[in-house]
Amino acid sequence: MNRRILISALLFVTSLLAQTAAPRPRILGVAHIALYTSDLTKARGFYEDFLGFQEPFTLKRDDGSVRIAFVKINDKQYVELFTDPPKDDGQLNHIAVYTDNSQQMRDYLAGHGIKVAATVPKGKTGNYNFTIQDPDGHAVEIVQYLPDSLTGQNQGKFVPSGRISLRIMHVGFLVRNLDASMRFYRDLLGFQEFWRGSSNGTQLSWVNMRVPDGDDYVEFMLYTGTPSAQERGVKNHMSLEVPDIERAVQDLENRPARKLYTHEIKTQVGKNRKRQANLFDPDGTRVELMEPKTIDGQPAPSSTAAPPQ
Repeated sequence: MNRRILISALLFVTSLLAQTAAPRPRILGVAHIALYTSDLTKARGFYEDFLGFQEPFTLKRDDGSVRIAFVKINDKQYVELFTDPPKDDGQLNHIAVYTDNSQQMRDYLAGHGIKVAATVPKGKTGNYNFTIQDPDGHAVEIVQYLPDSLTGQNQGKFVPSGRISLRIMHVGFLVRNLDASMRFYRDLLGFQEFWRGSSNGTQLSWVNMRVPDGDDYVEFMLYTGTPSAQERGVKNHMSLEVPDIERAVQDLENRPARKLYTHEIKTQVGKNRKRQANLFDPDGTRVELMEPKTIDGQPAPSSTAAPPQ
């Protein structure tokens, strides 16, 4: 009898904990992609002089040197340029998404067994943020923007009309185990799959996962083996939305900073049937310019190919 009472009590407590666990707060979009740069002057030449973005603030080391330069895409999205030596993921430092309640997100993740700190600190930019790791070891930062932060103080500023894009449409990164990433991004964080693509028709290459409460998405870049530095630069990437790829490319061709960009700029139609052009920053990270709609307005069929083994 005592054993039955104990089991019943444990079941009751488990049920009660499940009912009182913190719900997941909203994830509203991609906040930034953070990249290592070996030469900040050249990186600024690419992102600012060539692509037309501006830099509202930096974070410096004790010696006065710039550790992180913040290149603004819009009021919610940035490219962070780190001058630290790169670590284990090529030029990718981390990706970030933003929420409207970082403490609740912390509690939600803790309730699902994710290792997080007891409280959410304010970062040096003045926003709440903390970092978790996905199954491939990518650092995923969770940000809550605050009005008195550096980003909040620069709302509506440093957004020149001549910048090549107004939005980061997606960030892409290497994924080895699709099932594990699905459990993390879909089941835990609530991302929603909306398209799969294959480069050769026989093996799955990409899976697109939209944030649960916005339009931005992440792109799983599936792989096997050990990617080279060049392959990491291609697969760990960002995609900037442009309404007209031909006009965007012509705009870039006419800019004075074009003479410093040594690559040819080609337009093409991707497997998702959207027109696009690939650029590469000075450290080899791909910056994809892409139209938001397919060439005829019809959705591209999703691939049924199996993921790589």
